[in-house]
Amino acid sequence: MPAATLAVFRIWEEVTVSSSGRFPYARTFLLGFGFFGISLIWPIFNNFVPVFLKELGLSATLVGFVMTWDNYLNMFIQPAVGTLSDTTWTRWGRRKPWMLIGAPLAAAFFVLVPLQRTVTGIMFAILLTNIGMALFRAPTVALLGDLFPPSQRSRANGVINLMGGLGAIVAFLAGGWLYDAWGRPAPFVMGSVLMLLAVAAVVIRIREPRREAVETDGEAAAGWREHLDALLHRTDPSGVLLLLAILAWFIGYNALETWLSSFGHYALGIPLGTMATYTAVLPLVFVLMALPAGFIGERFGRKRVIMAGVVGLLVLMGYGYFIHSTTTLLLFLALAGAFWALVNVNSLPMVYDVGGSAAIGAFTGLYYLASNIAAVAGPQAVGLIIDITRGDYRSMFLFSLAFMALAILLLVPVRPQSIEA
Repeated sequence: MPAATLAVFRIWEEVTVSSSGRFPYARTFLLGFGFFGISLIWPIFNNFVPVFLKELGLSATLVGFVMTWDNYLNMFIQPAVGTLSDTTWTRWGRRKPWMLIGAPLAAAFFVLVPLQRTVTGIMFAILLTNIGMALFRAPTVALLGDLFPPSQRSRANGVINLMGGLGAIVAFLAGGWLYDAWGRPAPFVMGSVLMLLAVAAVVIRIREPRREAVETDGEAAAGWREHLDALLHRTDPSGVLLLLAILAWFIGYNALETWLSSFGHYALGIPLGTMATYTAVLPLVFVLMALPAGFIGERFGRKRVIMAGVVGLLVLMGYGYFIHSTTTLLLFLALAGAFWALVNVNSLPMVYDVGGSAAIGAFTGLYYLASNIAAVAGPQAVGLIIDITRGDYRSMFLFSLAFMALAILLLVPVRPQSIEA
């Protein structure tokens, strides 16, 4: 990152925190570079790796399995690493060591992916890339809980999601151009270099809270399974219900996200290239709504805002079943991006509200455990339904509607005892 840019951030940080109660936007955008770096990798991976695997002779079923390796790994690695980072104390802090291990590992093997010409070689590179990414995602995101009080976490998560969306846009726009201009390795080199620079900005410029400022009780020493067990045995079931609600709405959303382009192509007859352009409306609106969603969550309460978003998505899925034109599809995509921002931006801060400040990493891991189970279950379930119904891609809307309804039922009893609702 250029020194002049860092200087501007430093000055802005001093200005924004000089007055009590001012939101530290400079520090938040700097932290957002971590998510920016993470979000650069996956669009490049998802766009090009399936083609590379197909060229090596893998079946579509096997390609789909390899493309979900990261989700399977994340089910186990992210909760464990998130919990370990709660008690990893070094001169760098407790989250940064994991970033310093995971990011270089992921970057090195990500560059090797397009250079492989054998099935064994590319699978080895993919596996180690996935492991590297899993090692530092939960600790990076856990910094949100470390650095911001509950009242500021929705707005901070809005900024972080905004930065993540910008990373995805850079990957989409620059990745295709670099591939056409310079060949297979170019977008992967770009992604690795920019990710390392972004993570370096976080490691160098973000100061983690001191040990004595965050370790307030013995909870942090427990493992993520112990935290989950403690949630299951709480008198108040809010924590478990919230995690189940997160699992439900992610199953519905991931199913939609995976099969949307196929629906446009096969059900509406839209060319694949054109459909890819149309689909970009959803993440674009999400990026535009990320920061406002955080403000709204702070103003009206996270539970209320998430509920509004999930109800909006439920109604939208019913509408989606009757889409028959490009105009109605584009309206669906725009509204889906807006409603999803209300849900996604406020959900992780709400998990922190329920879990408490002593185990931020552990509950970040539990959040990603739920989302990664959904990333495997939702798309595969809808794929099976589409096969059973002999190609009825509209069935994905009914599937997603059912899981949004389940999420609402699970969220209603959640008691926002420590939430600003």
